[in-house]
Amino acid sequence: MSKPKNIGFVSLGCPKALVDSEQILTKLRAEGYLISPSYEGADLVVVNTCGFIDAAVEESLDAIGEALTENGKVIVTGCLGAREEVIRKAHPQVLAVTGPHAADEVLQHVHAHLPQPHDPFVSLVPPQGIKLTPQHFAYLKISEGCNHSCTFCIIPSMRGPLLSRPIGDVLQEARNLADAGVRELLVISQDTSAYGVDVKYRTGFASGRPLRTRLRELCEALGELGIWVRLHYVYPYPSVDALLPLMAEGKILPYLDVPFQHASARVLKAMKRPASAENNLERLRTWRAVCPDITVRSTFITGFPGESEAEFEELLAFIAEARLDRVGCFAYSAVDGAAANALPGAVAEEVREERKRRLMELQEDISAELLAAKIGREIEVLVDEVDDDGTIARSAADAPEIDGLVFVNEYFDAEPGDFLRVRVVDADEHDLYAEIVARAA
Repeated sequence: MSKPKNIGFVSLGCPKALVDSEQILTKLRAEGYLISPSYEGADLVVVNTCGFIDAAVEESLDAIGEALTENGKVIVTGCLGAREEVIRKAHPQVLAVTGPHAADEVLQHVHAHLPQPHDPFVSLVPPQGIKLTPQHFAYLKISEGCNHSCTFCIIPSMRGPLLSRPIGDVLQEARNLADAGVRELLVISQDTSAYGVDVKYRTGFASGRPLRTRLRELCEALGELGIWVRLHYVYPYPSVDALLPLMAEGKILPYLDVPFQHASARVLKAMKRPASAENNLERLRTWRAVCPDITVRSTFITGFPGESEAEFEELLAFIAEARLDRVGCFAYSAVDGAAANALPGAVAEEVREERKRRLMELQEDISAELLAAKIGREIEVLVDEVDDDGTIARSAADAPEIDGLVFVNEYFDAEPGDFLRVRVVDADEHDLYAEIVARAA
């Protein structure tokens, strides 16, 4: 038997791209390829790119260039791959280019340039597939693409329209992950709340049980797994209200990642944001009435073309009144191919950045107040790692990599994936500090 071939892999971009990477790696391992931890040991390198904003494009092009310099044999996939001309202009020597969610195409190119070492043996791959996340949490992508036409975004042109996965397939993947020891599922898509719209919420089957292809039904079923379920990229449609009782009952985490983006009705209309006509402050009040412990995180854009100082002040007023738990902010960046580039009233870069700074300073004060209010409370946390100082964990309010942490200093009797009961003893603008109470049941 010939020596197995090694594939180097670079994964950039958002969790949706990470899931694409996991799918490609799973197929490669099923066919007997090995995954190399370095360029030096690889026979070929695959780079999964991001193309959302200019900074991501530059990062992707730099990664491709580095792989070419260190290895020389490179296949490119991902969102930037939908703009092949950009990649070819910068790096004409790449072996092949594909767009996003194109695992089969990537494998075809791998086969052409690095033939399979032997016949596939599916048993080489565990049921949950190959994961790039730590063993105790995983991303669960429930749909691909997007039906919206937000003027600052080119993702639909890269990933296509909404395509919901069959609910039975989603739940089977979730069960496989839970059986493999995953303790937290992070549900993702381009528009999670639109799950099933494209198939008219048709009835599917999971373990012989009929279920409609709709987010509420999916969340109810996921809630039966006995692990944390966290929702990302949920737009503030009225239909989302139906999820709040599930959170209040503890079936899924009381956490919503809602991309509000702005508060000015005119700016939201110019952005062509879905649910732009909704009264989001009232929606937040409704959610908090049903589930007082809910954590809401969001992202905003400052300096969108035409944004006046008054409209930015309107955004600040919204931030002050909404008192969101977690906030991210981007200064507007023109993306090649985005419709917003043609809008009048471009805002100077220094103004965009200054507005971002002002927004985040306001949010930092709000965050510090909200976290300080948790001092003295007992909460459940999920352990991420144990280092020389103690245990590093997250609460229900903290998604991995984007939110805060809970530090349980001088406690070492834990492992990643353990649930602990802790008491909060201190807080800063982003993180909590706690002492151990007990291991959670």
